[in-house]
Amino acid sequence: MSERYKLILASASPRRKELLEQIGIKFEILPAKGEEILTSNIPSQAVLELSKQKATEVAEQVEKSILNLSKQKMNELVEQKEQMQKGIVVLGADTIVVFKDKILGKPKDTADAINMLQMLSGNIHSVFTGVTLFILEEDNKRIVSFYEETKVSMYSMTKEEITAYVKTKEPMDKAGAYGIQGRGARYIERMEGDYYNVVGLPIGRIYQELYQSGIEIF
Repeated sequence: MSERYKLILASASPRRKELLEQIGIKFEILPAKGEEILTSNIPSQAVLELSKQKATEVAEQVEKSILNLSKQKMNELVEQKEQMQKGIVVLGADTIVVFKDKILGKPKDTADAINMLQMLSGNIHSVFTGVTLFILEEDNKRIVSFYEETKVSMYSMTKEEITAYVKTKEPMDKAGAYGIQGRGARYIERMEGDYYNVVGLPIGRIYQELYQSGIEIF
């Protein structure tokens, strides 16, 4: 039997917000703000590491706020206790693009975006998204982590196409310098795996992981 939990998204990404809304999940947003520390150059391990850092940072903030409630009104404390009996899930995620073993994050500037697109043009690359679900329950904590990989084949792009696309500014906040859910879709030939993973959140897998863990998000 599943129990209802509160979900907190540890990300300010509008795309992740839209994907969770798309499947009818209610949630709050509390973005992680700490510096990302990457110690592995293996893509699957890198995204798991980064997603765990985000989820852990926000989960610690949530725990502190709950403890601070003991100094507030009794009715507020009772309300929060009831919430904790159900549980809280903090969702941290990170997405990277990998081409020939090189990890491509968000472009630093216009020149970096152009360089990334020139590499990906006419080639196949992988998109990895790591997800960490930090589950806070009364007198218990547990973590569920996983990653998804999607292989993406891009059509060849001319220099003019790349320059024009970068001028739209769409690539500037996207890993790999393109948005498959936006204008970048015109350059995608085919893919193998989860489309939503490329957007930034494998929502089907997340729902299944929560369901299998007996967690119902309200």
